[in-house]
Amino acid sequence: MKPDDFQFLATLVKDRSGLVLTQDKAYLLESRLMPVARKRGMKGLEELVSTLRARMDNVLADEITEAMTTNEAFFFRDIKPFDIFRETVLPNLLKARAQKKSFRIWCAAASSGQEPYSIAMVLKEFASQLASWRVEIIGTDISKEMLEKAKAGLYSQFEVQRGLPVQNLVKYFKKRDDLWQIDSGLRAMVQYKEFNLLEDMKALGTFDVVFCRNVLIYFDQQTKGEVLGRMAQQMTDDAVLYLGGAETVLGISDAFKPVQGLRGIYARTTGTGSLGDGATTDAARPAAPAAPSGFQQPKHMREGRPLAGTTGATPPPRPAGAPAAPRPALQPRPAGSPPPRPAGSPPPRPGVAPRPAGSPPPRPGAPRPAASPGRPLPPKPDIKKP
Repeated sequence: MKPDDFQFLATLVKDRSGLVLTQDKAYLLESRLMPVARKRGMKGLEELVSTLRARMDNVLADEITEAMTTNEAFFFRDIKPFDIFRETVLPNLLKARAQKKSFRIWCAAASSGQEPYSIAMVLKEFASQLASWRVEIIGTDISKEMLEKAKAGLYSQFEVQRGLPVQNLVKYFKKRDDLWQIDSGLRAMVQYKEFNLLEDMKALGTFDVVFCRNVLIYFDQQTKGEVLGRMAQQMTDDAVLYLGGAETVLGISDAFKPVQGLRGIYARTTGTGSLGDGATTDAARPAAPAAPSGFQQPKHMREGRPLAGTTGATPPPRPAGAPAAPRPALQPRPAGSPPPRPAGSPPPRPGVAPRPAGSPPPRPGAPRPAASPGRPLPPKPDIKKP
């Protein structure tokens, strides 16, 4: 592919999706766009580019963008974020929204639906507590093809084996020929909408939890900051944001701060933190801001005991300019007592008089020293010569 053609396509994809393609990804661009060119009856990417240069075809441009968008997804991906949702985020939402009895969850870049359906399965575990609640899960994606697949809820054997517990497969799926279809009740819990993260987000409404995992890694720094800034405006004051394990807000946006003790979870910097009783900010560690209320401290902190491997509470710091604590007075050694034993030397054997300092070691065959009182020496064996 000519460098000019690559740059044209890379710019088109970035402008439409935010995805950044570098020259070393030329092979990826060719492998994904050749099927698009063949579908249009074109000989190759050179003809594809020349057609778009002559007249911008928005439908063709959308097909190119969809083909280049990564659609990697599987159920309960990385598992830990869903454990945090089940054990911490959701219980605190139930407390904080007890009067309102409603909350909204947004799955940005929902792809083929595995993430929002995983969240729906967790919510099903709280069915009795959520019986009178209004809960919305909104899944958005730039790809029409992926959204249609998500709405149908049909997955291959390979897809249901990626992260989905067997008990959930049996409970929520039915076999449809060679595919598995998710339960209609779970499908009804999720609304899918076509949406581009580069656009204005106001039309989506306000959310209490946002999953935007493994999306920002494909954007450049400026685009990441812009997306996070717009996202913060669509979140309640005590809302939380999920990012992927390789993503962070540090050095990118000041709209969010990491939640202490919960990896991959972020809170709004301007939020009220009213999700419950949270951890406090450590004044000595400004880089670890306080969690919004509702995120409990680790157990060892709540019980006031030291973390395993530590020695417990540290002494209070000495005020600046204060004299050092005086050393305890040394007690005089009683007259006639032996000198102190050097550090590291073995203790004397009981009943054996110590050798005076500077005396030579005993010669082999020399008579043994007399035993001290209370421990007689054993008798010498009677050895008879032959």
